[in-house]
Amino acid sequence: MDRTIVHFEIPADDLEKLGKFYSQLFGWKIIKMPGPVEYRGIETVPVTKKGLLERPGVNGGLIRKQNPEHKPINYIAVESVDEYMKRIKGLGGRIVLPKIQVPGVGWWAQASDPEGNQFAILESI
Repeated sequence: MDRTIVHFEIPADDLEKLGKFYSQLFGWKIIKMPGPVEYRGIETVPVTKKGLLERPGVNGGLIRKQNPEHKPINYIAVESVDEYMKRIKGLGGRIVLPKIQVPGVGWWAQASDPEGNQFAILESI
C-alpha cells in the first residue's frame, strides 16, 4: 500500500464564504455533506457515482474551525490505524484524537509529529 495523502481538510469560520473562494479560485466543486457535522466536500477532481476518483488527484473538505489555532490537516492512507498509532507514539509523536469510525469509509485518528505538526491517518474499509 502506498502511504500517501488521500484527503485534506481546511478549517473555516464561514464555510459558505470560504467554499465560494476556493470554487471561484480553482474551479473546485464544493458540496454540502449530510450528517450531524457541518461539512462541505471538496472535489478537486471528478468522482464516479460511487465516489471514486475518475483520475489521479486528492479531494478534501471544509470543516467548521474548532479554535483559532485549527490548521489544515492531511489524511494519509494506512493499513491499520491501531498499528500506526503505536508506531507514531513509538517514534515520539502523539495521538491528538483517538481512533474514530466514519460509517461507510473506515477509521481515522489524528496525530502530531515530534515537532507538533498535525496530520491524520485513515484506514479504509
